[in-house]
Amino acid sequence: MSIFLTGATGYIGSAVLRQLRLQGRDVTALVRTAENARRVEALGAVAVIGDITDTHTVSALALASSGVIHTASPGDTTSREVDAAFVTAVFAGLEGSDKPYVHTGGIWSYGSGASITEHSPLNPPELVAWRSAIEERIHRAHGVKTTVIAPGVAFGYGAGIPSMFTSGPYGTAETPAVQLIGDGSQHWTTVFVDDLGELYVLAFDLADGGTTYVAASGENPTVREIGIAAADGLGFTGAVRENTIEETYARLGKPFADALLLDQQAIGSAARIDLGWEPNGPSLLDDLRTGSYLK
Repeated sequence: MSIFLTGATGYIGSAVLRQLRLQGRDVTALVRTAENARRVEALGAVAVIGDITDTHTVSALALASSGVIHTASPGDTTSREVDAAFVTAVFAGLEGSDKPYVHTGGIWSYGSGASITEHSPLNPPELVAWRSAIEERIHRAHGVKTTVIAPGVAFGYGAGIPSMFTSGPYGTAETPAVQLIGDGSQHWTTVFVDDLGELYVLAFDLADGGTTYVAASGENPTVREIGIAAADGLGFTGAVRENTIEETYARLGKPFADALLLDQQAIGSAARIDLGWEPNGPSLLDDLRTGSYLK
């Protein structure tokens, strides 16, 4: 039986797919287009063209699978309704089977904190406030080994949120500068995307169920440090420019900006202890200076 994977062409989902195929695992990927089907088939997955809102298809694929890994993001104002309907459809196929279900949450749900763990109180910004009710429901599922992965800021391959610092704009001054988010004093908890993909697979195989794991490398640079590293990689010799909160809101929109302005630090020790996870990718700062983010 194959693993049913959503979001296989997305940033996180593609890392999960790479890890599964490296291990020779059979994967069935739900994708939206024929082009995406060709992409996942090139990696050895079986593609099914559809959408996570196709509840009949989702239930059938879950029932036929050895378990489900859900990384697809609705990405719009109906996120709560779409994800809730997806979970309902998945559990129609999984409940009572004792098969694994791995769901994507996020570090932002915990709000600001200097030492965030899975037991930290939830304090989500508006952007992700809808997640908590769905995750509570997931953990109450009967006869399903449920795990929620809460990734930090994922990076690698020149993509993800950190690419904001290397894709401009660089201001109008004579000397270009990387634009910070706010004054840059806030910390971001980070994780290399391939390490994150490995954690999903470990959780699928080993987690007991009813669990949440914070996916964090243990490296928590400030946004200023991230900006300086990006500037170094771009040849700007550390030139960065602070933004006011008002400028940040105008550039990014308030909901997204409020999430990026959170001051967060985490180690992710539970995944290491429980699952034997060993993140060993590069640091974000090194990747910005000398790695995949270089143009």
